[in-house]
Amino acid sequence: MLLVESGHRQRELLSEALGRHVHQVTCVDTGAKALDVYDQADVVLLGPDLPDIDGLEVCRAIRATCDIPIIVVTDRDSELDCVLALQAGADDYVVKPYGFRELLARMDAVMRRATPRRQGEHIIEHGPLRIDTLTREVQLHNRMIPMSRKEFDLLRLLAANPDSVISREHIMRQVWNDSWSRRTVDTHVSSIRGKLGEKSWILTVRGVGFRIGRP
Repeated sequence: MLLVESGHRQRELLSEALGRHVHQVTCVDTGAKALDVYDQADVVLLGPDLPDIDGLEVCRAIRATCDIPIIVVTDRDSELDCVLALQAGADDYVVKPYGFRELLARMDAVMRRATPRRQGEHIIEHGPLRIDTLTREVQLHNRMIPMSRKEFDLLRLLAANPDSVISREHIMRQVWNDSWSRRTVDTHVSSIRGKLGEKSWILTVRGVGFRIGRP
């Protein structure tokens, strides 16, 4: 379980309570940290008020790559805030103060609805290209291909959406957390192409972005 909460005291209390109910909890206090580790969790409790990235942007970024259950936990009690969170991809919306047993019940409910994780689900295969999202290893024709952290994140994003063109703006949010330049993206794309040995592994869609290819 991943708990994303900027408030130290709230994060500490909720983590301890969840731990007493035999939940293994990973706690982070920023959106950037959440985007680094969310794929290792089975459910995300997301506080929308984060110091670096808006929580709903974090929600959208996670939802763009996987169907992990996301529950927004917040003190924003307006209908509009709830609607925006659900439209961003959240599975449920819990307003503070809430009963802890209610939160546990809601967690159980969204996890029952979620598609059960299958063994090997963390593997993305695209022809001879194999990406392990847990070990962060890339293999091509059974040969290990070294990747930097950002190169891996970019390649994983493209390979996880094989039928889609990924815009530069989405790449910006997902991989660089809005801190980027056109040159940075192009440099990383060029580096990945070089390591994979073929330019056609990543195709440029002029004026839009990139998509995964197949030599």
